[in-house]
Amino acid sequence: MRLDSPLPDMGTFGVWAWQFVTAPADEVRHAARSIEEMGYRTVWYPESRGRDAITTAALILSSTDELVVATGIANVWARDAVAAAAAAQSLSEGFPGRFVLGLGVSHAPSVLARGAVYERPMQVMEEYLDTMEATRYGGPPAEVPVVLAALGPKMLRLGAGRTAGVHPYFVPVSHSRFARDTIGEGPWLAPEQAVVLATDPDEARSIARRHTSVYLGLDNYRRSLLRLGWEEAELEGGGSDAVVDAVVGWGDVPAVAARLLQHTDEGADHVSIQLLAEDGAAFPLAGLRSLAAELL
Repeated sequence: MRLDSPLPDMGTFGVWAWQFVTAPADEVRHAARSIEEMGYRTVWYPESRGRDAITTAALILSSTDELVVATGIANVWARDAVAAAAAAQSLSEGFPGRFVLGLGVSHAPSVLARGAVYERPMQVMEEYLDTMEATRYGGPPAEVPVVLAALGPKMLRLGAGRTAGVHPYFVPVSHSRFARDTIGEGPWLAPEQAVVLATDPDEARSIARRHTSVYLGLDNYRRSLLRLGWEEAELEGGGSDAVVDAVVGWGDVPAVAARLLQHTDEGADHVSIQLLAEDGAAFPLAGLRSLAAELL
């Protein structure tokens, strides 16, 4: 299996949403169709709780006409490399040019919940990619672009050297420049950017801090921000206002759009928008529609 197959046209901006793996299937179908109608080319979703990454892709792909589905990310501890290669090629065969397999090593708590031990993440990923490359698919030929979740220089370089590109998550704009400088000009760079459509600082940071509190409890995200120059004390309690504002863009529609465009100014090819809202269970379709009108 080739891991650096050409990427489809994914647009400059996509939608990243937990709700694709947590909301009822009918809501997922409706949201996917609505997002496609808004003009977004790509949707992303995680894999640590809720639906399986591969079955979620099938649900979304079968509900839409042209939308590209990218896993952000499929957990390498959730299925072996042969199963991942076969599943990805099956989706690409059934929906040509519409599936991108994002892979990642996830985090210790998620891996532990699966009964595995989180250790040697670089070696695990390298061996996983080796096995995928060696896998021969028994069905009709199908190309599957692969990208890696990556924050630090080693994983960034691995993604750039072995796959089509990288998908950093929970990063400030400064990480896009760091990532581009690390991987060079060729590989695809697609960061996620969390945003809040609210102009009141207290309201916006309250919503944002619920998000940052989760991820600042995970070692790899803390180390990523420390690498970029933040101090340990600034990462406590959900993050200082400066950290929250750096990781989560907020404001009115033009202000949020400007934050998203900063990533492209710093070298990103594609930005996946995670729109946070007071009601985290529902798809934030109204806000996504407003951003689409500004950006697309």
